[in-house]
Amino acid sequence: MPENTSFTTASEPPRKLPRGVPFIIGNEAAERFSYYGMMSILTIYLSRQLNLGDVEGKKIVHLFATAVYFLPLFGAWIADKWLGRYWTILTISLFYCAGHGALALFEGNLPGVYLGLTLIAIGAGGIKPCVSALVGDQFPPGNEQGLTRVYGWFYWSINFGAAFGFALIPMLRDKHGYSWAFGVPGIAMAVATFIFWLGRKNYIRVPPQRKSSQAGVMTVLLFAFNNQSQRKPGQRWLDVALAKFNAEEVSAVRAVARIALVFLTVPVFFALYNQVNSTWVLQGEKMKPFDVFGFKVDGERMQAVGSILVMIWVPILTYLVYPLSEKAGLRPTPLRRMGLGMVLAGVTYVISGWMQGRIDAGEQLSLAWQLVPYIVLVAGEVLVSATGLEFAFAEAPQSLRSMMMSLWLLTIAGGHFLIAIFTDLNARFVKASGAKELYFYAGLMFVVSVIFMGIATWVTKRNQSAA
Repeated sequence: MPENTSFTTASEPPRKLPRGVPFIIGNEAAERFSYYGMMSILTIYLSRQLNLGDVEGKKIVHLFATAVYFLPLFGAWIADKWLGRYWTILTISLFYCAGHGALALFEGNLPGVYLGLTLIAIGAGGIKPCVSALVGDQFPPGNEQGLTRVYGWFYWSINFGAAFGFALIPMLRDKHGYSWAFGVPGIAMAVATFIFWLGRKNYIRVPPQRKSSQAGVMTVLLFAFNNQSQRKPGQRWLDVALAKFNAEEVSAVRAVARIALVFLTVPVFFALYNQVNSTWVLQGEKMKPFDVFGFKVDGERMQAVGSILVMIWVPILTYLVYPLSEKAGLRPTPLRRMGLGMVLAGVTYVISGWMQGRIDAGEQLSLAWQLVPYIVLVAGEVLVSATGLEFAFAEAPQSLRSMMMSLWLLTIAGGHFLIAIFTDLNARFVKASGAKELYFYAGLMFVVSVIFMGIATWVTKRNQSAA
């Protein structure tokens, strides 16, 4: 249905926060509490409570997460072509609530677990690209600085909700069982939906592009590939489409191609980062828990540290590191930030592998040691994730912004899928375990970081030549 476009902030001062943003950020914080609260206990629930074992439990967790980050393709298509972002978020959130309800009602029942995870994947995946793009829609042209900062705070709100989910849901599970531990995140998701609905009169809503260039992008690409024989010496491959398609369509394809090329290596980063919810939890179970003001921190609760560190790193990077880098002449462009984040991920797994080696040798390490790799990894994750959202929105054509957000989320799906594949292949054939497995991921990340930097350099030069 058509979107209401009567609400605008065009007359507002550039630095003023658009009226709809607080509702979107509040919705995101509550939604992330529900998702990560459920994820905080899922690995141990599958591996130990349902007796599936560590390998199978880890595979299911990451295949579920693959679906969560793959389904944004469909959510973005529905939003961009039919319902618009507001109505897509509001309606698909109902699936989300039902999924949490299924997990709570069918505790200990594997088919019921699969039903709940399927519904959550539809809900979480369907709204993801729409929420990210809706934030950007609230900013009129000329407020790029505000857009950069609000994506940082948007990401901060994600981790604010996640931190409480990771910390509180395992505690709730210990006191009241898995039914309540899965049910409370469902209540949080209902609250998230209500907060989003409350802001309905404050949002800038971009109408769905029923005649958008999404289909045209594929048409232009196919035409260009099928007519390469017509290309003249020195002519770029996409230029052969200029004779048949207008400049706007070809420009959209060029933008999509640049974004896709930059994102090509990012799944490997997420293959490392997202193991904090599986491999690192299982590692933490072999380490000695510690107390913080009487609060027991074990392998599951340790996941909250990552979210807390994000809330610390976002303002440090946004208001201190980036401005100082600018003054020093080291311009922190999005691609440079992402490249540095990948390198830090590799360093993290060197540290984690060293720790695992000591555990494999029989030493009982305190779980507090995991703080060291967490600090480094989370700095890298902020450099990659918050920047990736900003890069995708800024580079994408207006009619394809939700789709480009889903393309970014697809890199996360690819990372989860890589973990599932590597875990299965390792269990079947290689049988590497402990520190060797972690060192493999470190080496892979360093190689991919070099490849990313080469791609980033090429894309930057192409953008400069086209300017």
